[in-house]
Amino acid sequence: MRHAALRLENQPCFPLYAASREVIKRYRPYLDALELTYTQYIVLLVLWEHGTISVRDLGRRLYLDSGTLTPVLKTMEKVGLITRRRSTVDERVLMITPTSSALTLQNKAQEIPAIIRNSLSLDEGELAALMLLLNKLLVSSG
Repeated sequence: MRHAALRLENQPCFPLYAASREVIKRYRPYLDALELTYTQYIVLLVLWEHGTISVRDLGRRLYLDSGTLTPVLKTMEKVGLITRRRSTVDERVLMITPTSSALTLQNKAQEIPAIIRNSLSLDEGELAALMLLLNKLLVSSG
């Protein structure tokens, strides 16, 4: 092929894209049981870890812009998983807090990471190396 750089197998984006889709697909049955989308799940992961957080900080942690995050948060508020309120320090800042329903889901979701990890064809060292490389890639892009 004259333009080898344009071959699919030479694109670093493709295996990242395809692997991401495959891993997220493995979450689907477990998240469906909790009535969560993957994006709602990762929002909850941050909230379970940090409690109340600003939308801006949440977006930074998840690498999501407000156009993607806002509809997700509105849906989560509508179903009673979060509350949204303006900061008392700076009313331009929107704060997100998990509700008791979201905290109850945390107990139901606690087995998901181990299930997904065990479903991958990687040993602990390979998974650690992959995580290191992916995080390095994220930091370099931000």
